[in-house]
Amino acid sequence: MVADVSEFEQVNAIANKTVATYGRLDTWVHAPATSVFGTFEQITPEEFKRVIDVSLLGQIYGAKAALPHLRQMGGALIHVSSVEGRRALPLQSAYSASKHGIEGFLEALRVELQHEGVPISVTSIKPSVINTPFYNNGRTKLGVKPTGVPPYYQPKLVADAILYAAEHPVRDLIVGDVGKLLDVLQRLSPGLVDQLLLLVGFNLQKTDEPKSADDPHNLYEPVSEHDRTEGDFSHLTIPSVTDWIDQNPLLKWGAVAGAAIGISTLALLTASGFAQDK
Repeated sequence: MVADVSEFEQVNAIANKTVATYGRLDTWVHAPATSVFGTFEQITPEEFKRVIDVSLLGQIYGAKAALPHLRQMGGALIHVSSVEGRRALPLQSAYSASKHGIEGFLEALRVELQHEGVPISVTSIKPSVINTPFYNNGRTKLGVKPTGVPPYYQPKLVADAILYAAEHPVRDLIVGDVGKLLDVLQRLSPGLVDQLLLLVGFNLQKTDEPKSADDPHNLYEPVSEHDRTEGDFSHLTIPSVTDWIDQNPLLKWGAVAGAAIGISTLALLTASGFAQDK
């Protein structure tokens, strides 16, 4: 079904049609997003509101439509947020605000459902820079086609994370090694990340391809020629090791245990050597 996610009744119709067709609803995935690239002062109030209507309220309306059906038999509520829900980027103030809003919404909703004992898992998928047509679709005030700060990851990694979350209840999944690193740096020193973004966050979000604000964009309607999975930056994609580890918890905890044993052994050897020296 085609729907405008900024209209609750249209989103609700998707949920109702799904249950009418299949008899139940097990998993609901929210992935709507649009963006305007430019400084905050370049973005009009109407443009900012539209990004919030699609990228934040679109996901909230989805949850509102899905929850009554998920309550009946339990299931998974999966929201595709972004690493920008943890760390905002310059030139993407509206998009970053929408993703921060998703994170706040999910924290409240998750605890409410736990308080009621409702068997619905609530997951936030936080992709790093993904090679989709997002950068083709976004409206730009930069004078050029925007790009993510490389490296990129292929969309399949996000799809794999969504499927994993549907089968294995988990709170958060950050997709991409660089996203996990950025999350750690943001927790340790937001000021340091500020300085890093001052160095690379502006130039690395611009390509050399001219593009005006009037060129095709999906702020108000889809761009049919961009209706595909992969974007234009396959040459900048890299694999992600930590995603595979996250989705293989036995291996993950085995590595943690191995590291702990190694540290303990090193500490014992160091203490033994110190005692002998004494």
